[in-house]
Amino acid sequence: MKRIFSCAAILPILIGVFFCSAPAVYAEQPKVCASSAVLLEAQSGRVLFSKNGRERRSMASTTKIMTALIAVQSERLDDVVEITQKMIEVEGSSIYLKAGEKLTLRALVTGLLLESGNDAANAIAIALAGSQEAFADKMNEYAQNLGMKDTHFVTPSGLDDEEHYTTAYDMALLGRAAMQCPDFSAIASQKTMTVDFEEPAIRRTFYNHNRLLLELPGCNGVKTGFTKKSGRCLVSSCERGGILLIAVTLNDPDDWNDHKKMMAYGFEQVERVTFSEAGMQISVPVVGAGTERRTVLKESSPVEAVIPKERAADIQMHLETEPFLYAPVISGQVAGRLVYTLDNEPIAELALVTDEKIDFAERERSWFEKLCDFFRNLFGITQ
Repeated sequence: MKRIFSCAAILPILIGVFFCSAPAVYAEQPKVCASSAVLLEAQSGRVLFSKNGRERRSMASTTKIMTALIAVQSERLDDVVEITQKMIEVEGSSIYLKAGEKLTLRALVTGLLLESGNDAANAIAIALAGSQEAFADKMNEYAQNLGMKDTHFVTPSGLDDEEHYTTAYDMALLGRAAMQCPDFSAIASQKTMTVDFEEPAIRRTFYNHNRLLLELPGCNGVKTGFTKKSGRCLVSSCERGGILLIAVTLNDPDDWNDHKKMMAYGFEQVERVTFSEAGMQISVPVVGAGTERRTVLKESSPVEAVIPKERAADIQMHLETEPFLYAPVISGQVAGRLVYTLDNEPIAELALVTDEKIDFAERERSWFEKLCDFFRNLFGITQ
């Protein structure tokens, strides 16, 4: 059984706090034109603002976030895809692929995210799953794994369909997962990218439709979308001072300005804190290492969390360690943790490790065991 201690954290002493924006000014919630909107803090998943966030709506080409995420996590980005006639038989936005052309899956994802090519979406779906229908199954499975409970995908591009829908909250979960994927964020954050086709040997430059990359400081993604049914849809991400926010609007005629307002509001609500207990040392007994041998636990490295502003004093610290360790003990072995909670919810965990190597100590043999050894040696008896 682990030893568990709970302490009211004396945070001004124990925690180094780094403020990532101006002193707390709790602005009114933004007034947005969107039918549905959500603002999410990416590290914790905390919702900072919501308007009809769980209302099901169509999402147009923001669908392509899921298509791209599945592609970049397929570990096949360097595979060469030969474009077929079936791949390019799709209406709407296009990167003007032609049957017989060959390019990498990475190049297709680039055209998908920057130029919003429906033909690129089809090509990815067929290349990875054999058909749009089979790829939609992958999309829906992935959505369920992310907790997108009110989402159903039919197409890889986002063309309108009665059974193709999501919510602003679910799209925030998707945007969060996507921007935490390095291969995805490396593409989504680019204003322009040039790709090489394998056949014919040509170069194409794609331009990102996301205006916020130019107009919103810290913006690093994610994806635009529009159909007559869906209206203007936008998923954006913005990082400042180590804090990443995800904003979503569905059916929003003023999405650029609304996202700027939502991001400004969000960064006023949160701050980043660093937890460090460098001076804390916990002594734990070591069994099998000799009489009353103990080891000291110390922090492995500081950890960070994003919390609502001016709530640092409300954080609680809980110490969890094993009652004892068995020898041998390796230096740097994890043997405990400090768990930090806010409103009874964990927000960070600091590992505690052993500070020295302790070997197993041979037990002193009793007089009877020594006597038995003497007679075994005397008469040549082996065990």
